[in-house]
Amino acid sequence: MAVITFDTCIFIKYRQPLINPKGFRMTAVVLHELTVGSEDAYVIRRIEIERRKYERDGILLVPNGEDWFIAGKVINSLQRGRKSANKGRTPKISAEESRRIMRDVLIARTVKRENALLVTDNTTDFEKIKNFCKIRTITGRDFFGA
Repeated sequence: MAVITFDTCIFIKYRQPLINPKGFRMTAVVLHELTVGSEDAYVIRRIEIERRKYERDGILLVPNGEDWFIAGKVINSLQRGRKSANKGRTPKISAEESRRIMRDVLIARTVKRENALLVTDNTTDFEKIKNFCKIRTITGRDFFGA
């Protein structure tokens, strides 16, 4: 069965898909971002209930020590404009940009570990990340046919 997960932007843009597809996994990083951006305590409480459900069902993807280490290497490569295996030299990113996309790199690492498909509309950042962390992505529009 194919493993699928959604980036935070998909939950925001599509108002959290009502039915998660077969093979769905939730990432702890996305739960973190949704909690940070929550409008009130009620929404946070709903996220907490979902987090417990994902943990209980064994479908919560949590970055491990290796994910954090490799995420650091990916960010370092992006900051230095290093050569990637598939694209040659990459444009350098600023320290500010590296802080901004760190969570996306962690999402990419957990997705890669699970060999999952990531549904995201944040194609710009994930294309940069893919230079050093090969993952499969699809846009929300293509995935939902919207």
